[in-house]
Amino acid sequence: MNIRANILLRVYLSFGLIVLFAVAVLIRLCDVQFVEGHRWRAMADSLSTKYINVEAARGNIYSVDGSLLATSIPEYELRMDMFAGGIADNTLFDSKVDSLALRMSQFFKDKTPKEYSRYLRSARRDSARYLLIKRKVGYQELKTIRTFPLYNVGKYTGGLIAVQQNKRIKPFKYLASRTIGYKNENVSNGVGLEGAFGEYINGEKGRRLVQRISGGVWMPVNDEAEVAPKEGADIISTIDINMQDLAQSALEKQLKISDADFGTVILMEVATGEIRAVANYSRVKEGVYEEQFNYAIGGSQDPGSTFKLASYMALLEDNKVDTNTMVATGDGFYKIPGHTIKDSHGGIGTVTVMKAFEQSANTAVAKLVNMNYQDDPSEFTDHLYDIHMNEPLGLQIPGEAKPVIKSPKNKSWTKMSLPQMAYGYEMMITPLQMLTFYNAVANNGKYIAPIFVKEIRRLGNPVQQFKARVIKDQICSQRTLKKLQAMLENVVTQGTGKLMGSPLYRVAGKTGTAQVADANRGYKGKRSYQASFCGYFPADKPKYSIMVSINGPKNGYYGAQVAGPVFKEIADRIYASDMQMYNNIPDHLVGNTSNPEAKAGQSKAVKKVYNAFGIKALYAAKSPYFNSLDTSNGVVYEEFSALKGVMPNIDGMGLKDALYLLGNAGLKTNVKGRGKVIAQSIPAGSKIGKGLSVQIELQ
Repeated sequence: MNIRANILLRVYLSFGLIVLFAVAVLIRLCDVQFVEGHRWRAMADSLSTKYINVEAARGNIYSVDGSLLATSIPEYELRMDMFAGGIADNTLFDSKVDSLALRMSQFFKDKTPKEYSRYLRSARRDSARYLLIKRKVGYQELKTIRTFPLYNVGKYTGGLIAVQQNKRIKPFKYLASRTIGYKNENVSNGVGLEGAFGEYINGEKGRRLVQRISGGVWMPVNDEAEVAPKEGADIISTIDINMQDLAQSALEKQLKISDADFGTVILMEVATGEIRAVANYSRVKEGVYEEQFNYAIGGSQDPGSTFKLASYMALLEDNKVDTNTMVATGDGFYKIPGHTIKDSHGGIGTVTVMKAFEQSANTAVAKLVNMNYQDDPSEFTDHLYDIHMNEPLGLQIPGEAKPVIKSPKNKSWTKMSLPQMAYGYEMMITPLQMLTFYNAVANNGKYIAPIFVKEIRRLGNPVQQFKARVIKDQICSQRTLKKLQAMLENVVTQGTGKLMGSPLYRVAGKTGTAQVADANRGYKGKRSYQASFCGYFPADKPKYSIMVSINGPKNGYYGAQVAGPVFKEIADRIYASDMQMYNNIPDHLVGNTSNPEAKAGQSKAVKKVYNAFGIKALYAAKSPYFNSLDTSNGVVYEEFSALKGVMPNIDGMGLKDALYLLGNAGLKTNVKGRGKVIAQSIPAGSKIGKGLSVQIELQ
């Protein structure tokens, strides 16, 4: 091959390679542009813009009487775009910035006018687009700040950026605080009602577009979220705020008197299983107690003598004994293999089963259970398992400790187990689990699981309602039940619970004193006790059941002495304030003979009630809602019509109707008090916007 041909070959080869490379580059460009383009464009956008979640306003938690236990209020972080459209002109900025600095200084009182002026001018020179002005600003404060110089140029052009956040508050502060609970921001669950019903309360998150600016800060692109968050539903709890206040104050007072380590009190409505109050206090320092742990549902311990009721239930149900059966307590000691059971007050001689229960004789119940069931211990434990005392109650809030009740199948079962269990040892039961059993005795044998929430509502309308789950229709025969009820009454009239008695109403219950095992040395360690009283009232027509449990008292340790005063104070105060119990008046006769006062609200409901009672009423033209004017001659109403964008007049309405109207108007309602509306923070007829907060006061 000559030199010319060789050169041409190399040239063609090089040119071909270049063409191939160019074609490859072109193919790759097309692939990037058209095939993978959407992915790369999205990646590029994500470097400068992105969507973030916007937290929804969480739903309210109400007490059973309509008092607000927990709510969310808007709170704002104020930022400023130093080059927003309305203040881009240096002349306008320079002429107003000192006035703005003066107003900020007067309003926030944290810097001098000169310091604010230097701060704003420096940010202007640095072209700050998202300058922090103030955190934790309330809505009313924001309204005032929007009137400041520069900020009053316009909502979108004055440079002020208000980033809304939701702050959770408890209007009654420490009342029922542990039961209400809180949302754990770091994990999906939480504590108390806030955690258990987070699925409803939390609402649905919205989305907001933000862009990256200098300094790596993300600033909202628009003032409003692209996808608006959906507010959470409201929770109607079973807690009665007045009873809760009473329970907490009575427990705290007694803890201080007895110098105890911690304690709990639970108040439950017998027929419904609704928890009206639950208080838990722990000593944090000398003479100071706070809610730190829910002992009512999570504090599992040996129940002590309050468990004797279950032991006697088994004995009576199996016809092993009757209330007049004689039992010898001797000198107050009963020896079993490896242990001697003794009575704290010594022997009471040979007495009836009724008397032994009244005086809380450990030796009597241990001897009776051991003698009658030692050949077949399962016959005894089967009673406990049959009514599901060995199973959790399945509460609506988390944290319930699982009860531990042995059976002969357990490896830890010994010859000591049966007599020890008879008077409340070698088992673990929470105060609420013990109360639930006593409540069943008060409830004619119907064993129901307690509830903390009655209803879930959205915009005032029920979404879901709850009733107590029936664990067992009958815990025992009616014959046995009547004897158990009589035994509990006798404890208060003639036995260890005399301090809990009242000349005005009948009380039934049982005292309990249990030695608490040391975590390291068991019962051989330093002696500590749990004092308790569990019972119900009025005994002839039970309405409420109460459990009081106090651990580690230093000034006395018997149940009647330490826990009894708490029960009595709560029972006395409730009885005095409940007209139906106090006067023993039948439900249908409670009330007065004068024309009842009607709340403003739905006209259909008002007309129906007044017509049913034959009450004279003068009505305005047909309208879905009324505002009451006068009740001197019949009842006169004025017609009410809600206008879009205008604050409705809710004066005189009940909470349900008021919340319905305000919810439909797009307002976020904060409620104070109970009864009917007597004041509203936004005057009727004022122009309103969606998401605005309004405070209403009821009385």
